[in-house]
Formats: sequence, C-alpha cells, structure tokens
Amino acid sequence: MPRVGILTDTTASIPKPLVEELDIELVSYYIHRGLETLRDEVDIDTDTLAQYLERADTLPTTSNPSPGDYLVGFQRLLERTREIVALTMTSKGSGAFQSCRAAVEILRERVPDLRVEVVDTLQVAMAHGWAAIEAARAALAGQTLGQVAARAREVARRAMMIQTADTLRYLHMGGRIGRAQHLVGTLLNIKPIIGMEEGIIVALGTARSLQRAFTRIVELMEERVGQGARIKVAFTHVAALDRLRRLREMVLEAFDCVEVLTTSLSPALAVHSGPGTVGVCFFPTD
Repeated sequence: MPRVGILTDTTASIPKPLVEELDIELVSYYIHRGLETLRDEVDIDTDTLAQYLERADTLPTTSNPSPGDYLVGFQRLLERTREIVALTMTSKGSGAFQSCRAAVEILRERVPDLRVEVVDTLQVAMAHGWAAIEAARAALAGQTLGQVAARAREVARRAMMIQTADTLRYLHMGGRIGRAQHLVGTLLNIKPIIGMEEGIIVALGTARSLQRAFTRIVELMEERVGQGARIKVAFTHVAALDRLRRLREMVLEAFDCVEVLTTSLSPALAVHSGPGTVGVCFFPTD
C-alpha cells in the first residue's frame, strides 16, 4: 500500500482498470438533465449520454464536486494514509480546485497531522489523467509526498490535449468555448481542432475533412515534442471508437509510443464535446 494517496475527479477520464490498479480515489462531477442530477461515471456512462445528446434540444449542465464531495473522498483515503496528493482539472474552467482547497482546510482542523498537496493541473481529460496516473505510480514506487506532487506538476506542465469534432455546438452551448469562440460560425464541413493552453480552450486550426484534421493533429504533436519522439499517449473519444482507429494508426506510426491508452471522455466532458469527438492527450517521456 503506497504511503501517499492520490485523489482526483472523474473528468480525468482515466480507464477504469488503471483507476483500480493504481488505487486512485475518484470524486464525481455532476450532470444536471432536467430534474435529474446524475453523478459522472456512476449514474450514467458516456455512450448512454451520447445517445441522449444526439436528440436533445437542450444541453444538460454540469457542475464540479462540492467541498463535501471532496471530504468524502479524503475520508476514504484517510483510512490508510495521512499524506495525499489531490489533482483537479483546470481552475480556469471549473470550480473544482477551489472546492478541493476548501475541503482540505476543513479537514486540517479535524486531522492535524494531515499533509495534502492540491495540484491545479491547468489541463483537462487525459492530459489531467496522465498527471494523476504518473503521480500514483510515483506513490506506489515509495516516493515522498513532495516527489509525488512534483511528478504530477511536471507531467501536467508537459502534457497536451488536442481534439477534433464535427461541430463546436456542444462546447459553445455549454459555455466552455474559451478562445475558440471565433470558430463557432465555421461551415458544417469544417472540422475544428482545439486544444488547451494555460488552462483555457484555444483554437488550433480547422480542416476540411476528418483525415486532414488527423494529419494536422499529428503535425501539432510533432511541433510540440519533435518527430519520432518517445511519448505516452491516450486516445480519447465520445462514442466514436471507429473514427479513432485511423488517428491511432497515424500517431503510432509517427512516434515512439511507449504507453498507449484508449478511453472515453467522461460524461461530464462529453456534454461539452459532443458525440463524434476524437482526440489525443500525450506527453514526452525519457
């Protein structure tokens, strides 16, 4: 059992087998659909939500975990450790970081010997997820709290998310469009390419077909890490495993991929990305 516990939220979109293998504590986001409040990855899965979104006139809303939700997660970890690294998605797109910090302050009054590092990844999806995974691996290797937190911050800083979809409708309707606002009015046959910089969604370009979008994604990856670089990569999608296969082939051919994961974006992220979204989250590794 690692001395340092790892806590993060469901938007990290970490494959469930890895969550269990690495003993990562997850806190759920919320999806509000009409009068229903659904816990992300607990009450609804991504494929079910995608089917709903395809026929929905009104987009569900999402909300981050409350301090109370984080307290419950911390309490579970306290059964086996007094040292915790907690990671949240970007504080510039969610209130999770603030909720987590508030929970820590409450908990410190109750547990004086508690040591917690809260890491704002300034990332989303598996760019956030990779930071949690690598932190958990460092914890399992017996590293100290400071070393585990440093590993989380290093991976979050070096990671990059790039994705494309048929439309930015969902991101726009959900208010998460960031600096990619000007792409909203693009023609239907244009595939927007978006990423995240300094914790905010940004436009990285457009393409006139899915194949050209994939080509541009590989080019952007090469600009970031260099041709043929050694990387760890996660392929993400929203009910679009078939279209992801070609992107996967291209990335595996272009880079030395030392670890490859495939995962659905969590339902809370799928609300804003929409069905058909595919992308990569990666970071260079020595």
